[in-house]
Amino acid sequence: MHVDELVTWRRDLHRYPEAAWKEFRTTSLIARHLEASGYSLLLGESLMAAPFVMGREVDVAAEKARALHQGGDPAWLERMGDLTGVMGLLETGRPGPTLAFRFDIDAVEVCESDDPHHPPVRDGFCSQNPGWMHACGHDGHTAIGLALATRLMQHKAQLCGRIKLLFQPAEEGCRGGKAMASGGALDDVDALLCLHLGIHADSGELVLNPTDFLCSTKFDVHFFGTPAHAGLEPNAGTNALAAACSATTALFGIPRHRDGMTRINIGTLQGGSGRNVIAEHALLCGETRGAAPHLNDYMFGQVQRIVEGTALAYGVTYRIIKQGEAQGLANSPELLSELAPLARDEGLEVVPTRRFGASEDAGFLMERVQRAGGQAAYLVLGATLAAPHHHNAFDFDEGVLVQAVNLLERWALTRAR
Repeated sequence: MHVDELVTWRRDLHRYPEAAWKEFRTTSLIARHLEASGYSLLLGESLMAAPFVMGREVDVAAEKARALHQGGDPAWLERMGDLTGVMGLLETGRPGPTLAFRFDIDAVEVCESDDPHHPPVRDGFCSQNPGWMHACGHDGHTAIGLALATRLMQHKAQLCGRIKLLFQPAEEGCRGGKAMASGGALDDVDALLCLHLGIHADSGELVLNPTDFLCSTKFDVHFFGTPAHAGLEPNAGTNALAAACSATTALFGIPRHRDGMTRINIGTLQGGSGRNVIAEHALLCGETRGAAPHLNDYMFGQVQRIVEGTALAYGVTYRIIKQGEAQGLANSPELLSELAPLARDEGLEVVPTRRFGASEDAGFLMERVQRAGGQAAYLVLGATLAAPHHHNAFDFDEGVLVQAVNLLERWALTRAR
């Protein structure tokens, strides 16, 4: 697998980013490649547990039409249901372990920089979908998965057991991991590897055991008031926007917990219909985070208490909707001991541990495997960045893509023989 092919895949995906649950073009192209390579497939509804899908508001027909216009595979777009995501299964026909790899496929809701010095602009592969951008490296992750699929199928005669390649939708906002974990595809897995590019690591480094993955709850709060004329009879209304503003101020004032790091953010606040109308509806979107489950639970419990009290004070009603979740994760030590020498053989500097400091819903997949007696690990492969993750000028060193494929391939060949 030459680096040029990896770069071509990555840049195509970068040109046509798709936000969470809207990855129809991406899923169709992955499915086409996996099927052509000889894999059997599970898609969408067969792969994801629908009751655990979070934060999904999608006009499926419109998104499929966009995907088709932008080069999605028409046959697979027709065969797909309403949910994105795909798993390829390589069945060797010989007894052996079941190995799995997870790759996230969605983009970030960010408008990409139009600076002529920004590499995707300079080299002609910047986002063609305004408001969406691969600003976290998931285009690279997907390209790695596609290349790994090719490599492993070439080695099929040398392998034993089964290999599963899981391409997960909706990692951003922590909306898809729980649904994929609960779908059952991981229940027979002996070992699972997840990988992320960049995060606090430069090209040539592999962070073997990243730490400080934050538990998180993503939430929407709807306040419902009573509209009225703001001049004639303001006393007849109850102001949902005023309640939302008051709640926002109070939420930022939640005392941080003594036992560890806690966070809260309100990212958007919308409400009202006119300057002379008492606002009937307001929406605030936010998130809590904590260094451990009980710390995040404390923060979200405070959110619920404050929202309830504010609604009572302003005479409005409310509804809280969870839109995403993440939990912490812990790598299996035995798996790390296997990976370290393989990484060094690839010329990578193995960094034993480094703080991750964000949330990742891969924790649900890893926990599913570990609770059943399997092993799981999350690796960070260094990639020198042009700008931080989720920044509109984000870009990464494409030279690391082949390193990732080589490392994952070597581990599979070691484990599945």
